[in-house]
Amino acid sequence: MAWNTLIVDKRDGIATVTLNRPERLNALSLELMSELLKALEDIDQDASIRCLLITGAGRGFCSGADLASGDLSADGGMPDLGKALHDRYHPVIRKLAAFRMPVVCAVNGPAAGAGMSLALCGDIVIAAKSATFLQAFGNLGLVPDAGSTFFLPRLAGTARALGLTMLAEKLPAETAAEWGLIWQCVEDTELMPAAMKVATKFANGPTVGLAQIRKLIRQSATNGLDAQLEAERESQVIAGRTRDFIEGVSAFLQKRPAKFSGK
Repeated sequence: MAWNTLIVDKRDGIATVTLNRPERLNALSLELMSELLKALEDIDQDASIRCLLITGAGRGFCSGADLASGDLSADGGMPDLGKALHDRYHPVIRKLAAFRMPVVCAVNGPAAGAGMSLALCGDIVIAAKSATFLQAFGNLGLVPDAGSTFFLPRLAGTARALGLTMLAEKLPAETAAEWGLIWQCVEDTELMPAAMKVATKFANGPTVGLAQIRKLIRQSATNGLDAQLEAERESQVIAGRTRDFIEGVSAFLQKRPAKFSGK
């Protein structure tokens, strides 16, 4: 499949999607968001792929919405930003949240606005030391979107979420890691090796069980205890019926590395 705004590479059970508009710091144009959704749908249906890795080309991960593109929907002469969110961003965020495999994000530079939200969709987010995170909406008279107001309070806490969104100041990757906003901050030269190491582990892991883990952790944000206990029971039934569960137990008893098939 030919892509204009992405680079999609599939090998060894890993699908690497690189946002590829480096001249615009990978800003999210209409075309990019459309291609990204198509790429995610294709990857999610590809039985040979067991991990998704997202990164950006050039010196940035993603600068957020492409405000200079001029393709915003209009209503009475004013832009309809709600329609843009509904049509473009929400399908991608929802798709990533429901993905059947682990998602790793390698943040190689600035991640701003919706670009920051996209990064935080990852189950494991690794950032280069030179990377920064920014919620610039407060400087534009807008509100955080693309899931920012969902992710930030849950990851960083209310006080830090309010500070990030209302003050609109850049957050260094090292601080993001200290706050628990991301999994790890590494030297710039180690970013892709570190991300690929995690992606390789996932690509060789028990895919169904990992998918249930990411689902449960997300459900816990809104579930009460009884609901979460029931969700755990349901997921354990699914995981317990996989070949990988049998393999995992056998490998444990035989004191050998497990060879998971993803089934």
